[in-house]
Amino acid sequence: MSGTTRSSEGLDPRRRRILFRCWHRGMREVDLLLGQFADARIDALSEDELDQFEHFMDAQDVDIFSWFAGSKPVDPAYDRPIFLTIKAFHTHNGPINV
Repeated sequence: MSGTTRSSEGLDPRRRRILFRCWHRGMREVDLLLGQFADARIDALSEDELDQFEHFMDAQDVDIFSWFAGSKPVDPAYDRPIFLTIKAFHTHNGPINV
């Protein structure tokens, strides 16, 4: 089970591949971080953002999770604007379940 809430219908092959990779990484927490972002924004990302996103997904799950949790500094090779965009997407100023 992937967890995705959107269909890949209507997406070009590159975006379909990225969406699939986001939800099938191996570490469920990272699936949720990247998958929820991709569900909401994959169709609006520019080509440059897609390049950055694909590069970011090359990092190991344990590193990605540590970067989002703040327990480890972001590797400079992956510290690109897309990381801040994904992090901002998951920043909540109120209760999540309201």
